[in-house]
Amino acid sequence: MKTLELERDGGVERVTLDRPDKLNALNRTMVDELRDYFRGLSDRPEVRVVVLQANGRAFCAGLDLAPEGREEKGVGTNGPHQGLAWQRRIAEIYMAMRYCPQPIISLVNGAACGGGFSLALASDIRIASESARMNCAYIRIGLGGCDMASSYFLPRLVGASLASELILTGKFIDAQRAHALGLVSKVVPDAELRSAADEDIDLMLTTNPLGLRMSKEAMRMNFDAPSLEHAIALEDRQQILLSQTEDAKEAGRAFFEKRRPNWKDA
Repeated sequence: MKTLELERDGGVERVTLDRPDKLNALNRTMVDELRDYFRGLSDRPEVRVVVLQANGRAFCAGLDLAPEGREEKGVGTNGPHQGLAWQRRIAEIYMAMRYCPQPIISLVNGAACGGGFSLALASDIRIASESARMNCAYIRIGLGGCDMASSYFLPRLVGASLASELILTGKFIDAQRAHALGLVSKVVPDAELRSAADEDIDLMLTTNPLGLRMSKEAMRMNFDAPSLEHAIALEDRQQILLSQTEDAKEAGRAFFEKRRPNWKDA
């Protein structure tokens, strides 16, 4: 890949945004590579957890607004058809992130603006460094404030009042305020960001592989569950299905033998 670095360590894959000289802004190549990467995860159950991080002093400054970034390979808004096609192409990244079965942990450093902020919002867990600053930049560049699923994710994560404040003003929220309001799980010094998720990752790797994937699915679906009954019905089906797997039996043996389970994903 030209704009992403991939690093596998057992069941964990680190995806690093790698346009540091452009603050990891989203150009056509990065959009295509991110979209294809997250779409492809459904066929890669051997990857159990994804960590999304960035090289350089910013997580992602949003869409590359420089002429060379927007015009690369025909990117532009020459008419509604081309403009909508490009808009949807970017938006498909965030849908793919939500629908891929692996939990995604974002490690946010420096600026996360616009579409870069949405990369964090679409993740399952967000950890920020002390330098992190995030905003819905869209309204600051002459557009509407709702873009790249910000109007979907933000109210559900922080409530309507704060979501409206951020979307209608485009103001930055710093790491400490984001943590106080539950937008990120924790804040760590910049030098400790890469290892900040290690405990969570290790705990995820001790779980039933299918159970971990199904847990993300249930969280996604019950985010918008129309009733308590719908949410419980999905949970009931998942638990009964998982209880019949070989890995569930192995979990029982490992519990009584006081050892780590030997998962077969079967």
